[in-house]
Amino acid sequence: MSARKRTAAIVGVYNTRQGRRLDGDTSRSLALEAVRGALDDAGIELDAVDGITSGELSTTLIYDLRLGPAWQGFGFGLGMITEAAAAIENGMAEAVVLVAAQADEYRDHEATAPWTRPENEFVASWGMFTAAEFALIARRHMHVYGTTREELSIVAATIRNNGSRNPEAVYYQRGPFALDDITASRPIADPFHLLDCATTTEGGCALVVANVEKFDVARPPVYVLGSGFDFCGPSYQHPPAWDLTGRSGTDPNGVVGRRAADLAFAHAGLDRDEVDVLELYDPFSFEIIRQLEAFRFCPDGEGGPFVADGHIAIDGSHPVTTDGGTMSFSHAGRNPQMMQRAIRAVQQIRGDAGPLQVPDAHIALCSNGGAGAMFTTVALLGDQPR
Repeated sequence: MSARKRTAAIVGVYNTRQGRRLDGDTSRSLALEAVRGALDDAGIELDAVDGITSGELSTTLIYDLRLGPAWQGFGFGLGMITEAAAAIENGMAEAVVLVAAQADEYRDHEATAPWTRPENEFVASWGMFTAAEFALIARRHMHVYGTTREELSIVAATIRNNGSRNPEAVYYQRGPFALDDITASRPIADPFHLLDCATTTEGGCALVVANVEKFDVARPPVYVLGSGFDFCGPSYQHPPAWDLTGRSGTDPNGVVGRRAADLAFAHAGLDRDEVDVLELYDPFSFEIIRQLEAFRFCPDGEGGPFVADGHIAIDGSHPVTTDGGTMSFSHAGRNPQMMQRAIRAVQQIRGDAGPLQVPDAHIALCSNGGAGAMFTTVALLGDQPR
């Protein structure tokens, strides 16, 4: 257990409205709404903010909101949270807003999302695109371990049914989904059907990370207990290659994220059985099975039977992606849909998850990325600094 005193915590979260199209909104207007909403949730005034992370919008928002001089972060997804906490605990900022939004950028919903579309999509010899890249990894697992099509459908139906029950999800009340509904949807890349895949939407979100010794915050703080980051190469540029091993001697397409999870648990001083809810990134159904194995919640090759036994259901031992994730809640741009894994973890820990609340949720694991993206990041959040 870490002896270092934790002074940084997530104290505010906010999701804007999410939708397939948000006509009349822009990425900047959604970002501004998200900033105001997260600060209101935290009970912190805008003039107290001295740090911001928002990708290419960071400097624009610093100027528009008159926040300068301010600390600026350069991370993405869960890395934004870890970076902001480190900045606060090292005296570089006291209150940091992390914000991301996307609207009116991508509306060709029949095609691959541009943020996962490589420049070589139509010229590389293997004709790779995102769904095919993840599908090859899933198909190999099915061949090696006997993972079944039904087990993939259980994952997809579980997450989509969570979203169908979530009033804030884009696909609210679109379910319930049966296993046959998943395989009845059109094929995308074997073994994936349409309902195995993330959707594409628009929306924004924000979090506030602040020094809890300096602010009297409005909501219970949620602490970053541990985190880990695994990167094995550039995302969406190389096809899966089982003879391309990293320095550990294991194939990155199968277990990327294992080192990240091990580091996160070691840093937090936690065991796997202390985690109450798993807000896992869900670009495709199989990625949940892969993460359960890579993060050591079950042995390699047993992820399929693990989900088939009901463990990932909302009332199971390891509830997964309880807001509907990228399959059903929202999949807006690069950063919003990654940050929303942490926002949902905060909601669960606070007891704000409505009809999908996991009882007595005190510790949550959230993740970003995946095997096809060649990176996985992991964060453990909790209601006590430990």
